[in-house]
Amino acid sequence: MSGRGRRRSRPGPDGESPIYNSLMRLPVGLRALRAPNYRLFMSGQIVSLVGTWMQAVAQAWLIYRLTGSAALLGLIGFSGQIPVFLLAPLGGVVADRASRHRILVATQSGMMVLALLLATLTLSGIVQVWQVFALASLLGFANAFDIPARQAFIVDLVAREDLVNAIALNSSMVNGARIVGPAAAGILVATVGEGWCFLLNGLSYLAVLAALLRMRVAPRSRSKAPLSAWASILEGFEFAWRTTPVRALLLLLGLVSLMGMPYAVLMPIFADRILSGGPDAYGLLLSASGVGALGAAASLTVRRSVRGLGRWVAVSATGFGVCLMAFSASRSLWLSTLLLVPAGFFMMLEMASSNTLIQSMVPDRLRGRVMSVYSMMFMGMAPLGALMAGALAAPLGAPATVAIGGAVCIGGGLIFGLRLPRLRGPARELIVAQQMAAGTPAEEATRSVK
Repeated sequence: MSGRGRRRSRPGPDGESPIYNSLMRLPVGLRALRAPNYRLFMSGQIVSLVGTWMQAVAQAWLIYRLTGSAALLGLIGFSGQIPVFLLAPLGGVVADRASRHRILVATQSGMMVLALLLATLTLSGIVQVWQVFALASLLGFANAFDIPARQAFIVDLVAREDLVNAIALNSSMVNGARIVGPAAAGILVATVGEGWCFLLNGLSYLAVLAALLRMRVAPRSRSKAPLSAWASILEGFEFAWRTTPVRALLLLLGLVSLMGMPYAVLMPIFADRILSGGPDAYGLLLSASGVGALGAAASLTVRRSVRGLGRWVAVSATGFGVCLMAFSASRSLWLSTLLLVPAGFFMMLEMASSNTLIQSMVPDRLRGRVMSVYSMMFMGMAPLGALMAGALAAPLGAPATVAIGGAVCIGGGLIFGLRLPRLRGPARELIVAQQMAAGTPAEEATRSVK
């Protein structure tokens, strides 16, 4: 089977299997699931991602329980994500040169070991704050190589015409887990403690490893005389910077991640001190954001092309900022929960739309490196924002800190919207060029982005 997950040749009328025919009749929103490798990828990831969200919630609550410090809540987010910012470019080079499939097997195995180690320390009652920070940093190191490879790997699993749907389904999976994971973590933390969340997360990696090992991925063609690692990194940055539409999308994404995303880092403070709740309220608030994010990802699954996504990016960044400002002013748990639904919707719509547009514009040979820059903006800026939010929350308070971030997101969305008419032409040329390089007829490629 092809590593790009292309459809198998249709058997003769008497040889078609019921499974094959049912896959060919999948709804438009699920069409990427026709690729066997992509089905395996989804089945393994959805189990693992529930565990990942459970660990994220439990880890933040563990630090808050041990220290009660807003600054340390920001610092734990920083220590877990700053390796992505520093090392993702190297991870992108590796993703473009080595087997992305093997990279994912290695990184997911490492993450499983780290989760089980944290579970052992916590369940035994000997866990200390420095240990949590050390393991979070090692997890960030693994993510620096995992995220660029995973983002680029999607293109290896599906046909080019199913890429938009595959990215949207992947976002739906992430946010479905984001609903279940925090809610389950809130219940488990309140009843049996954080250690069981870490243990279940460690065991959940078995599902994704089993799926990866069942895949049969054809090797990708690579340059016979690659550039040095440093020159390769610079080549990816150069493309991202000089390509105006890609640069604009990445800058807005980085701004939203820096100023808007840290609201989640401060959520234990909102749940406990401001809304008078506890671990269950914390899980409820994060799940509400996940419900909205899942709705955004689902809305993208029915799209057949990238037309109009630039406008969605501008509107969603602005809408996310408005919701954050309203959330910062709420003192009711139920109102805050309701406000986080549209906040999650707009946040995911901006990030998933940006991902789809960038993936549609980047050449395959640069995909890992450009997606590493995307990872830097998406996850790499978040730790800087978490550190800043933790520092600001001490003197200003968590609500004022979130409100400032929301105002900056509104400004970024408005500026992007004003620049959008000048970005459409260059973006259209890039998308058509990549579709033609993948074998799409020129007339069809042009029509898909008009």
